[in-house]
Amino acid sequence: MGRVELAYSPYDPAVNEDPYPVYARMRREAPIYHNPELNFWALSRYDDVAAALVDSARYSSDHGPVLDGGVWGPKARTMLSFVATDPPDHTRMRSVIARGFTMRRVAALEPMIRGLARGYVEEGLEKGTFDFARDLSAKLPLDVISELMGVPPSDRAEVRERNNGLLRYHPGSDPSEDGLRNLFSLGGYYASIIAERRKAPRDDLVSVLVADDGLTDEEIVPFMLLLVGAGSETTTHLLNAAWYWAWRNPEQRAAAFGGAIAPWMEESLRYDTPAQGTARRLTEDTVLHGVDLPAGTRMWLLAGSANRDESVFPDPDAYDLGRDTSKLISFGAGRHYCLGASLARMEARVALEELTRLIAPDYEIDTTGIRRTRHGNVRGMLSLPTTVRPA
Repeated sequence: MGRVELAYSPYDPAVNEDPYPVYARMRREAPIYHNPELNFWALSRYDDVAAALVDSARYSSDHGPVLDGGVWGPKARTMLSFVATDPPDHTRMRSVIARGFTMRRVAALEPMIRGLARGYVEEGLEKGTFDFARDLSAKLPLDVISELMGVPPSDRAEVRERNNGLLRYHPGSDPSEDGLRNLFSLGGYYASIIAERRKAPRDDLVSVLVADDGLTDEEIVPFMLLLVGAGSETTTHLLNAAWYWAWRNPEQRAAAFGGAIAPWMEESLRYDTPAQGTARRLTEDTVLHGVDLPAGTRMWLLAGSANRDESVFPDPDAYDLGRDTSKLISFGAGRHYCLGASLARMEARVALEELTRLIAPDYEIDTTGIRRTRHGNVRGMLSLPTTVRPA
């Protein structure tokens, strides 16, 4: 039989089911890969991706980090806030937003996060069989973000549902009418919170953002939408990956339930990276692997592939909690390194601690009920049926 032609699209269902064999071929055969239909060039090797992430002058973020139609473009910042900007706007906005993610502020959230996590784990235990993705990993990060932003508990279920509605569109196309309606509805809701905090500040993130008029309402609302969406998805899919891959690898599961929580979390971030890719726009003519790329070229930086690069991570397709994960780039690098990385790690750590404390390690997953995301830049599970018993 003839060799199958290398073809990669982040929206191909077959690729999304298991992209890693395709990434391996790209690293070997086409380290700079062109998809003419979607008009992007992809980098898949660790050294190339890592270098591009820190070179914000050549690899601009001003068109946004996603390929999806209706989002990529010069107006991306109206939906994606400061992650779709370059200096000096990015520097100004990030410096203000960073005040809401200080070590002190994040550390102070741990008791609240632990209480929420314990409650969701206990609910799962009471049911015996539950959907880990829907009933735990999707709820916990959104509740934490809501607490951080001062969204009252009475509004959180509705906010969660509206946020989910934002993602119900066919990947690669424009958002649906329902998605746009949810977008405007949430935008209006967050604008009302901003107005309240300008009148009466509290000890929450929104109050930090409005202090000293550092940001306008038009800058804060997109950031809140970004935080509720992308800011929660990373933790959700990290937890799903950890739970699933530990189940698939019993020896590693034993190590995880034996107390190797941090290695469990970090190896899951490497092995099945939630944010698989991020887009950039070339600002100048560039030559990569012998290919001439003009200024304006849309680049796709595959962190999911870089984290499986055998030149950096030996035996990369093995799920191994004992490996060195210090070079993983799951949260990006450079100017756009994820501001919420420490919060995401804390949420995941606390949740995994509560899971291993309350649930026996012989849990089961019904693989026939697993449903995956269809996002071009996000890989994860929307449904993960699990049967558990008390530890």
